[in-house]
Amino acid sequence: MSNATLVYDIRNSRYLNITGRCTLRCRFCPKQNGSTQVHQYQLGLDSQPSAEALLPLLGEVSQFDEYVFCGYGEPTLNLETLLSVAKAIKARGGRVRVNTDGLGSLFHRRNILPQLASCVDALSISLNTQDEVTYQRHCAPKLKGSYDAVREFIRQAPNYIDSVEVSAIDGLEGVDMAACQAIVEAAGARFKPRQLDIVG
Repeated sequence: MSNATLVYDIRNSRYLNITGRCTLRCRFCPKQNGSTQVHQYQLGLDSQPSAEALLPLLGEVSQFDEYVFCGYGEPTLNLETLLSVAKAIKARGGRVRVNTDGLGSLFHRRNILPQLASCVDALSISLNTQDEVTYQRHCAPKLKGSYDAVREFIRQAPNYIDSVEVSAIDGLEGVDMAACQAIVEAAGARFKPRQLDIVG
């Protein structure tokens, strides 16, 4: 893991890359097409870093608007590291956001939101599509019941986390952005349209 990028900066945020594993195989994800690069950063990981590997890389929290758990994997799959590092950031006065596919509770077979609530300020959740058929086609989930699980996660998230933003991708075939927005706003979250092929 010597040449792997564990932290990378975009604008005024420091991003934390804590796993290469994912619960989805999204057809639009560059990783599925052989690329593990964002901007100039190489994000491929062959193992999951520990909190001890990340803590020395946090830098001075006052220099960053926020720390974002986001790489080419689903950060909640390395939950222990996520929670440990997020708590350390909060203890230093920093702000924490997690970019997630919303399947962490399904993967861990329990509601992980109470744990996230203790150390996460904001969630960015990828809904991506308005129905299960379109989700299966574009996101190719590995776990049964994934679409229902992400919908449930979105419904519950605002009860635990102050800032919840949910995205869908404009430009994916068959995606109804207005329907996605209605789902998100009904849950009390904020809708964020994203453009296809624009990462970071």
